[in-house]
Amino acid sequence: MKAIGVGQCALDLIAVVDPYPGANEKIDVLNWDRQGGGPTANALATLAKFGVASAFVGIVGDDPEGHDILAFFGKAGVDVSGVKISGEASSQLSFIAVEKSTGKRTIFCRRASGKHLQPDDVPQSVFSGASILLLDGALEEVSIACAKRARASGIPVLLDAGRVRSRTRELMQHCDFVAGSELFASQLGWSGDPSAFRKIAMGLNIPVLTLTLGEKGSVTFTRNGVGDAFATPAFPVQAVDTTGAGDIFHGAYAYGILQSWPIQQVLRFASAAAALKCTRLGGSAAIPDLPSVLSLAGIQS
Repeated sequence: MKAIGVGQCALDLIAVVDPYPGANEKIDVLNWDRQGGGPTANALATLAKFGVASAFVGIVGDDPEGHDILAFFGKAGVDVSGVKISGEASSQLSFIAVEKSTGKRTIFCRRASGKHLQPDDVPQSVFSGASILLLDGALEEVSIACAKRARASGIPVLLDAGRVRSRTRELMQHCDFVAGSELFASQLGWSGDPSAFRKIAMGLNIPVLTLTLGEKGSVTFTRNGVGDAFATPAFPVQAVDTTGAGDIFHGAYAYGILQSWPIQQVLRFASAAAALKCTRLGGSAAIPDLPSVLSLAGIQS
């Protein structure tokens, strides 16, 4: 099995505070950490930790942050040979303040700027032997192009939809699985009413749609005949930090797809992975090991 991902990567600077300060206040930092970040990159690091060959395609600047990003994900077992290093780009940098008492985080992001990844930057050889393509949809043109190429090669496509962008609806038409956030759902017009979820999902024409709802778990719609919707509860844990929980959820989701598990089992496994991640600080450095996730999910290895 081989997973490939195209999308964002970042350097995360994480500060633990308690409580989160208000305006014009000073607060001591209880703990600092530096980690690789970004939705697709973190998901691939999750797959790599679970034993799946994983390769990331993206772009970083020829700057200290970019080189640190490559080092972090390379150490995590992700093949980063497909990442372009450009002197015309600046790497994405995130400052993340985590409130110790709640585990909730606030993210300040300096987006990548300058040169962005283009469809021609992704060679066809990247898709050779791939079993799944992971996208975050941030780079819309290249995401759509890669989704089309993957679909043409019989490779399933999983989209991590954090929010609705200008071409998100177009991109979703080339995806087999879409896992979106609460913000994404609200932008589609969902008020949180379970009875309205099926109607919205039916209108999107996606084979499988999952909405992640944090402590409330997730809801999933599968297009099988008239359509089937089901809820998956979250596993209760004492949260230390929720940073990257969605990214690890998506990586675990992809792992379940690769195992050809029933979709209900895929969601239970992904929920367990996200819950265990929340018991540790950070995103990529807090990925749980496979046996622990299987055990919490109640899945025989």
